[in-house]
Amino acid sequence: MQDVQQRAAQVRLVVFDVDGVLTDGRLYYTDDGLELKAFHSRDGHGMKLLMNSGVELAIITARTSPTVTRRMESLGIRHVYQGRLEKLPAFEELIQELGLTPEQAAYVGDDIVDLPVMARVGLAVAVADAHPLVKRHAHWQTTHPGGRGAARDVCELIMEAQGTLEAQFAPYLA
Repeated sequence: MQDVQQRAAQVRLVVFDVDGVLTDGRLYYTDDGLELKAFHSRDGHGMKLLMNSGVELAIITARTSPTVTRRMESLGIRHVYQGRLEKLPAFEELIQELGLTPEQAAYVGDDIVDLPVMARVGLAVAVADAHPLVKRHAHWQTTHPGGRGAARDVCELIMEAQGTLEAQFAPYLA
């Protein structure tokens, strides 16, 4: 766990996959073709707290969805890469734009399409219900499954490692 804490302390950017990480991975379609996704409010709050502590957040997803656009806008996440079947080029663009090294980034994934980016980052995270191969290549696994608190687990791990968790919680304890 010390290695994970050291890796988390260096993180300046967290990149999340969407389906299976910020959602439970199920896709819902209405009869008229509208796609629906469910996001966990605690994940969103954790993401806001992490941004407030000075860490950049981004999304890289293979699918394209107006729902994802709307959710990321509501959270204030500016770096949103949708429709990226190959995620590594998007990751490389992002760290270049932000002037970061791969070691300063964390990536949270659940399936084998996430492995190329996970192999490059300083902190690779698998959600609790990730594919077994993804779990084997992760530095750390969340306690909660995708779409049910996994993102919050990651945010709190990083804030704890960076010494910002108490400060982010303090306004709620006054």
